[in-house]
Amino acid sequence: QVQLVESGGGLVQAGGSLRLSCAASGGTFSSYGMGWFRQAPGKEREFVAAISWIGGRSYSDSVKGRFTISRDNAKNTVYLQMNSLKPEDTAGYYCAADPSLRTVVRTSKGDYDYWGQGTQVTVSS
Repeated sequence: QVQLVESGGGLVQAGGSLRLSCAASGGTFSSYGMGWFRQAPGKEREFVAAISWIGGRSYSDSVKGRFTISRDNAKNTVYLQMNSLKPEDTAGYYCAADPSLRTVVRTSKGDYDYWGQGTQVTVSS
């Protein structure tokens, strides 16, 4: 069973930066596609960024140019570097794992089998 644990969330002023981490255990991390999603109160969980097991990346339009997803297979960890944060980035952020070995980056939450518990990001104006 794959377990995912997010960390790095917190309170930051608009324009600031945070780096989220997601540590994986219980599986073969290097073969997983990994994604970050977020969910604000009263809203659907939405795609933020993803990286395939071979390194392809995809971003939502709302974060493109500000957020960067990366992975360190030696540490079984995926990161989300978030710069130029805006109040509308405020949400719970969740990482997810896709063990299917698909080479195309997956952007739908239905494509991911394993989820972390989330970490809260709050951006003040």
